[in-house]
Amino acid sequence: MGQKVNPIAFRTGVMTGWKSRWFASKQEFGDLLVEDHKIRKYIKTKKDAQDRVKYPAIAKIEIERTRDEVKVVLFTARPGIIIGRKGQEVELLQDELQQLVGRRINLKIEELTRPEIQAQLVAEDIADQLARRASFRRTMKRAIEAAMENGAKGIKVQLAGRLAGSEMARREKAIAGSMPLSTLRAKIDYGFAEGMTPQGHIGVQVWINQGQFGDEENAVDAQASQAPKKPKRAYKR
Repeated sequence: MGQKVNPIAFRTGVMTGWKSRWFASKQEFGDLLVEDHKIRKYIKTKKDAQDRVKYPAIAKIEIERTRDEVKVVLFTARPGIIIGRKGQEVELLQDELQQLVGRRINLKIEELTRPEIQAQLVAEDIADQLARRASFRRTMKRAIEAAMENGAKGIKVQLAGRLAGSEMARREKAIAGSMPLSTLRAKIDYGFAEGMTPQGHIGVQVWINQGQFGDEENAVDAQASQAPKKPKRAYKR
């Protein structure tokens, strides 16, 4: 085995924040940690009447705690499904979470404008297509093309398992663009999902390079310097 590091854990506290933001005493810490896990698992695995995932396209779930309530922020590409007609679905989910943990829940929905460069959503989409017996090579190619067209600086997709129903498990990967995994300034988003196939589970790992910190500021400065200056006003004597 090589020395591999999880890209999210590598950058947490340095370039990215924590997904759970709260403070607790040593006696309460373990219980609250389990509570966070219950909330995330319930939202991600809740099924509807047709046995499909009820709240799809959720990239990440952030949790903040105060003395009075638990604030849960859902980052999703499809907020309309979670909110529902006149906000009925989001109220129902809020009530279910309150019954689950026994605390007051404040639910907030954040929309993701470019889901094609969110690694977790890309991984789940690939896993879903593999479960429906799509060609793994075509699926990888489409995901890479979509990410690069939507502004990603680089993407790496790795699949592991009994690909195409083969007798022996193997690993396949595809890379496009640059992928500086050791550069802390690089915004490397990482996602993992499992494709449930009749032959077994297929692990899907996705790394997406969303650019470097400071690129936006540099682009703004460059545009400002290239902007045509107004001609100086001529004063008549």
